[in-house]
Amino acid sequence: MPSLEDRPCSTHSAKAVAADLVLGVALMKPLVLICSQDAELYLFLSHILGVDGFTSEPADGVKEALALADERELQAVVLDCGPASATGSTICARFKGEPRTGGLPVIALIAPGAENQHLDLLKAGIDESFVRPFAPAKLLDCLRTKLALPKPGSNGIENGSWLCCGSLEMKLDAHRVRGNGHDIHLGPIEFNLLRHLLENPGKVFSRDELINASWPDNIHIGARTVDVHVSRIRKALKTASPGSVIRTVRSAGYSLEKPDD
Repeated sequence: MPSLEDRPCSTHSAKAVAADLVLGVALMKPLVLICSQDAELYLFLSHILGVDGFTSEPADGVKEALALADERELQAVVLDCGPASATGSTICARFKGEPRTGGLPVIALIAPGAENQHLDLLKAGIDESFVRPFAPAKLLDCLRTKLALPKPGSNGIENGSWLCCGSLEMKLDAHRVRGNGHDIHLGPIEFNLLRHLLENPGKVFSRDELINASWPDNIHIGARTVDVHVSRIRKALKTASPGSVIRTVRSAGYSLEKPDD
């Protein structure tokens, strides 16, 4: 079995970031940290996540996991909990105990023979656990639910279709946004916000309506947080699709302007 150090992950990640710069807008696929000392498991998880629109980084211990959390904008953490290692609950507790990472979804994959780790993981604040072997779709569905990502073909919209407003296009099943034919990749929350505005161009949505449409039900979000995410969307659109404008309606909310006929 190849060791963790044998994986060409650092070089690959650097090349991927360089290749994912489009008109100055960096791709922002949801980044999942995979904590495992099993190279084969990491490659398997990295593959299924990549196919579903995620990207991943490996960590083989507590120190490396925390260092990556400081360096990268993680969206979720997956822990490989094997019978020979009990670091899963330690990593989970450290993430949950830090203000910056306390809200990250942490998911445990428990190997046969390690079922006794359930209790320690629960005490550490684990969000979800799966006993291996498991269906990959369960992990992907869990991540999408925790991150409030739309599922392919959801909300009654035909699978594979595009939402369009002027030069701005969004393909729901591929989690893809284009402006003037150029890709714009947004974080999960920004994608959900823009999707809601794209579904009803010209309509003014209050901040509360945007919160209900874009964030999980169990998370308290203030109006200022909505403003910050809308500002990020505007910055991305200004670079790649300057004709697409999100209008601020004072005391009311936000609206995506319809293009001139």
